[in-house]
Amino acid sequence: MISRRKIRERIVQFLYQWEMSKGIGFEEMLRHFWDFSQFDQKEDRQQVEQWLRAIAQHKEEIEKKINSYVKNWSVDRLALVDKCILIMGIYEIFYRKDIPPAVSINESVEIAKKYSTEESGKFVNGILDSVLKDSGRKAWVSCP
Repeated sequence: MISRRKIRERIVQFLYQWEMSKGIGFEEMLRHFWDFSQFDQKEDRQQVEQWLRAIAQHKEEIEKKINSYVKNWSVDRLALVDKCILIMGIYEIFYRKDIPPAVSINESVEIAKKYSTEESGKFVNGILDSVLKDSGRKAWVSCP
């Protein structure tokens, strides 16, 4: 089985490619992504795709949330990889009740450090921490 970290990394990769390919619909982008992605296990691919479809369903709403938390800035001006990480993190905080928000934030910060910059890790942490406070969820509580 693929680790949740790898799932998250794949999600960020897909979101990045989708953002870079403006005008390509979700389904077409998904086909391209799988054509060039190295996935061995069918169930791993299904798990990633399930998350991606849910994120795509809420993407516009999530981007509005990002805009409301970024002070004197717009989501369109964010570093693209940071935006993709924030989309994933906010999706998890609001829609993945099976994952403790502290885990979602930590994973997002680690991915930001790996794929963006050290400063991005701090930025992502600050935004997601604010989102969590306003969400009403407890950092270490998950609901099955």
